[in-house]
Amino acid sequence: MQLGVNVPNFGPGTDPGMLRDWAQTVEGLGFDLLMVSDHIAITPDVAEQYPAPFYEPFTTLAWLAGVTRRVRLGTTVLIVPYRHPLLVARMAANLHRLSDERLVLGVGVGWARQEFAALGLSFERRGRTTDEHLAAMRAAWAGGEDDYRAGDIPIWVGGNSDAGIRRAVRLGDAWHPLRRTVPWTRAAVDRMRDIAEGEGRAMPALVPRIALHVTDAPLPDATRLAGEGTIEQVFDDLDGLRGLGAETVVLDPFDGDPDRTRRPGAAWRMLARVAERPRTPDGDRTPAGDRTAPADSIEAK
Repeated sequence: MQLGVNVPNFGPGTDPGMLRDWAQTVEGLGFDLLMVSDHIAITPDVAEQYPAPFYEPFTTLAWLAGVTRRVRLGTTVLIVPYRHPLLVARMAANLHRLSDERLVLGVGVGWARQEFAALGLSFERRGRTTDEHLAAMRAAWAGGEDDYRAGDIPIWVGGNSDAGIRRAVRLGDAWHPLRRTVPWTRAAVDRMRDIAEGEGRAMPALVPRIALHVTDAPLPDATRLAGEGTIEQVFDDLDGLRGLGAETVVLDPFDGDPDRTRRPGAAWRMLARVAERPRTPDGDRTPAGDRTAPADSIEAK
């Protein structure tokens, strides 16, 4: 199982230098994947949770591709209805090629009504639009035109509802649920299996995004999200998700306080504790890769 990190590409502390520091810390600690979020119009409903500046994901990942060498780069999640599907297909294909085929395209339908209105899009039709756009993107990639040659870009379909699971089964390579408990995920995997069997399709991979909030004292298992609690509880959650067949787990250290984007040191230290987990008896390590993190910068922040 590989581990990724959701890096904040928004908030008052975010600028090109901070994004570079985040990327080099994530890669240096040995994580396998770096992901960023997506919004275009920072309307009041978006700004309440993710205030400006908000760096657009494709341009941000293109910048980060140039300051990293190994870590995969992705979106968690790109809001599919916001852009023409041929534009997305071309940008994704170009970024994939320019980054030595490191792109992971996480996608979703979106949630911000005011942002949909600002972009002149139908909020009520967002699910159907997403399905149509994903089909058009795959058709463009399969068409063989040079500008759209995409190699093998994995599509991770987000969405915690049965509609999201069904979309992952029909149109995705993996299902990407966001910030839930391990028991919830276990039940959802059973639903995904039933949906896949009913559709006559193979089950997509499981690639959840979970919280990362390491505490000194244990948190009650009945109320905590996966990734919250002591480091032992976090490791238990990772083991539980591995047991469910998770191929990749993305850790999200953002706690909802935008001001913390100015001071990422606490998040980096939590990530370093996860990265320090020793190898398992079969030689596996979570996360994989070389650990060359800039320890001085972690302490300084």
